[in-house]
Amino acid sequence: MSAIHPAELSFITRHAPFDRMELAHVMWMMERMHFGYYAEGEVIVSPEQGAADRFLVIKQGTVHGEQNVAKAADADTWLELMEGECFPLGALLANRPVASVYRAGSDIFCYELSAADFHILLVMSAPFRDFCTRRIANLLEHSKQVIQAQYSQVSSEQQSLASPMSAIIRRKPVTCSPETTVRQVLATMSEQRIGSMVAVDAEGRPLGIMTLHDVLDRIAIPQIDLDQPVIGIMSNKLSSLPPQALAHDAALTMAKHGFRHVLVVENEKLVGLVSEKDLFALQRVGLRQIGSAIRNADSVEALKQGAADIRRMAHNMMAQGVAPEQLTQFISTFNDLLTARSVELEFEAAGLTGTPLHEGVCWMALGSEGRFEQTLNTDQDNAIIFAVPEGMTAEQVREKLLPVARRINEALAQCGFPLCRGEIMASNPKWCLSLEEWKRTFGDWIGVGTPESLLNASIFFDFRALYGAEKLAEDLRGWLARVASDNSRFLHLMAENALHNRPPLGVVRDFVVGKEHKLDLKVNGITPFVDAARIFSLAAGDTHTNTIQRLRSSAAKMKLHESEIAAWIDALLFIQVLRMRHHDEMSAQGLGDEALDNKIDPEQLNELDRRILKEAFRQARKLQARLELEYHL
Repeated sequence: MSAIHPAELSFITRHAPFDRMELAHVMWMMERMHFGYYAEGEVIVSPEQGAADRFLVIKQGTVHGEQNVAKAADADTWLELMEGECFPLGALLANRPVASVYRAGSDIFCYELSAADFHILLVMSAPFRDFCTRRIANLLEHSKQVIQAQYSQVSSEQQSLASPMSAIIRRKPVTCSPETTVRQVLATMSEQRIGSMVAVDAEGRPLGIMTLHDVLDRIAIPQIDLDQPVIGIMSNKLSSLPPQALAHDAALTMAKHGFRHVLVVENEKLVGLVSEKDLFALQRVGLRQIGSAIRNADSVEALKQGAADIRRMAHNMMAQGVAPEQLTQFISTFNDLLTARSVELEFEAAGLTGTPLHEGVCWMALGSEGRFEQTLNTDQDNAIIFAVPEGMTAEQVREKLLPVARRINEALAQCGFPLCRGEIMASNPKWCLSLEEWKRTFGDWIGVGTPESLLNASIFFDFRALYGAEKLAEDLRGWLARVASDNSRFLHLMAENALHNRPPLGVVRDFVVGKEHKLDLKVNGITPFVDAARIFSLAAGDTHTNTIQRLRSSAAKMKLHESEIAAWIDALLFIQVLRMRHHDEMSAQGLGDEALDNKIDPEQLNELDRRILKEAFRQARKLQARLELEYHL
């Protein structure tokens, strides 16, 4: 441009990434840009033009991206770019032709920068380079800051659950030798004002730990000899993590097992100690207390209180900006504890605990719970797998288990997990089966491939053991991984079925909405990622159930590029956090668990979130395009 008009500069700096770039770099870019005009329907960039030769920013109008394959007219447009958006980043970065045809959806004007100047700008401007190479991750970081501001004014200096363990250690660990007397250890703990002591060997390897809690149970009440070696009364059940592990890993360990301390160990040597108090300073919620209260609950009423605590915990963590992947892990972990305690209580009430029947039962989580992807709005999807004790038939076992399963389902409903309307629950005789019966059922679904069997596969294939004889579920998982990966016809049918659910991107408007002018974030947003990841995982013979783990672990065998995987995961996590925000806001309005839904009006989102949601849906389209390519659909 010969001269930069203030209005042009104002326009550019309203949009990412230019709003974060140094003004001098923005001016340098604009001085080298020129205007381009394209009439409606005109091709702007296409694969046939060779390596991408210019970077474009839309000044006015819309650009449609079309897959370069013969498709039905209504499926041609797979993305729509609007004012302020730029393209084609991937092709420019890789110095290759674009993969899609970019066509003017209306008369448009663009700012255009040569490929050579684009690459110079990448070196000059870190914010520009970060945006271009990590586009959706960069946008997500913007959104995360907005979300935190909406929930609380958390100090920018406060560490978070994403901090490494090495950053949380408050002091060098105070240790003793295993031969040190109990009296000496107590004196040191009092003098140093510390709540624990770790015994280490000559090489610094931890051998045992004693805490203030142990003083009462192991010293004061038994009135032991204080001059005996401390190692004799120490706990040798040590939980350790490396310095690079995150605080949220320590919090999960404490919550799951009831520990109050986690050792930080590097090359087998103790380098630090992190206590629950250290983590409370980060999270402002008592994770261990919640877990402990659930594990020790003796009634449905106590479990209901635990469920309420889980919801408050989720709200607090969102206020701190805890990453969505970690937050869903926390929610799922606590829901697991609550469900397991419900199962345990009902088996005790039925007088079955410790019997051969009880020892051969496994309660399985299905659906989102089976994938560790629960939010605050989730109904029950569960099943039972059992071994048949000698002298009994499968039908006799089922007859004894179903009444117990029914009471468990009812207890969970009281805790805020609604009964499944489709009756996909352990109390349904169809889903309370022996290992052999489950294999026959899965085998029938794989062999037949009817719409009903494909639907069942999408729910039941995400099973995992939650309580009891985990070996049964592991056996079934290994068997399924072998059988499904060998059945290309079934995987082809699953892929075909998954592609019926297209992300609701519009051609005229940003999104396609229903009569209520709302989008279903679960059906239209989350499900395309979940379905594709399941298919890739089954094809790769992988045994994971979590969607993100499935994408990562099947990448090599399916020849999926790391950058593609990262973008899909970021997109999935953004939609997930939108769901959790929506559920939290509905709960704050006093709506009950059954009233929570996944439907949002995109017009009610701020501009940044609308943009990221649109990008997330594009990533879902790209994932589906990869599925189409893999199965020639």
